[in-house]
Order: sequence, then C-alpha cells, then structure tokens
Amino acid sequence: MTGTTMMSGPHWRRVVAALANNDARTAYAQIVLGAKLHDVLADLNDHRRNRATAALLESGLVERNAANELVAPEAIFRDLLTQQPRRQPQTGLARFMRLGRIERYPANMTERRELLAWIVSEAIEPGEHLTEKQVNERLLSYTDDVVMLRRYMIDFGLLDRTPSGSSYSRHDEA
Repeated sequence: MTGTTMMSGPHWRRVVAALANNDARTAYAQIVLGAKLHDVLADLNDHRRNRATAALLESGLVERNAANELVAPEAIFRDLLTQQPRRQPQTGLARFMRLGRIERYPANMTERRELLAWIVSEAIEPGEHLTEKQVNERLLSYTDDVVMLRRYMIDFGLLDRTPSGSSYSRHDEA
C-alpha cells in the first residue's frame, strides 16, 4: 500500500486537477470533438502526450471503448454532481447568509434586526467612530449594496450617524 487512497469513480478534485493541466485540457477538448488517439496532442512528444492521457483516464474524464479508442463519457459531470452532499437545512442567521455574505434579507423584522445587529457587532467595535468610506469598506465583505445595508442599520437604530454625516458609530445602549 502506497499511502494514497484509490477512489472509485470520478472525483471532482481529480477532474479539476486534470483540467488545470494545459496539455490534459487540450487533449480532453480534442477527444470530446472526436479526434483519434494518434491525433490527440500530435504536436507534443510522447512523454507529455502520455502524461496528459493518463491524467484524463485517471480522472474519469475519458475512458477506452471496446475499440481501445479514447472517448469522453457523457455522464461524467452528472455523476460528479450526484456526489455532492445535499445542503443541510440551515437555521438561525445562517439561513440568510452564503459564504459569509448576505444572500437575502429576512422578511421578519425581528430576524432582520438580529441579522443587522450581528453584522454591526462583527464589523464595528464599540466606541469606534468611522467615516462613511470606512463603514462602506467594512460592510463590503457582507454585501455589494453597502448603501442599503448601512441605511437598514441606521433605520433599525443599530448605527448612529452625526447630522453632518461625517461620522458613524455603533449604537450601544448604556
């Protein structure tokens, strides 16, 4: 045993690794378009052509048919997608976030306030006074529409703004 684990069937990491290699990617395109084995990467030396072909075979992107020709199975990507775990139903604030960013705002105002309060507590320290630009830069990691997010925070009383608009701070009740 060599310490590597053999996986049965295609695995997305192998597929991505094979497609990340320029020679393998070119060979795959040629095979998909129906090129015969001797025409695949015909301009490369045998070593590079064999390495690219081996990567494609190991990844499952191509296989040999009864005539020993390389073919691209049509089911490869469907098979890869079936391997993906089903998303578990999310609870709490995570329901409204995806990859750390707001995917949607809660319709329920209590939940919306809770989401906004969490973002304020993550983005702005108590007692910290920021310019509008600084606030926008911090909120950008949560959404592309920082103006709306900032407005919601002010409307919900979570973010204070000076009348001149020159400074913003967290609203912390004493």
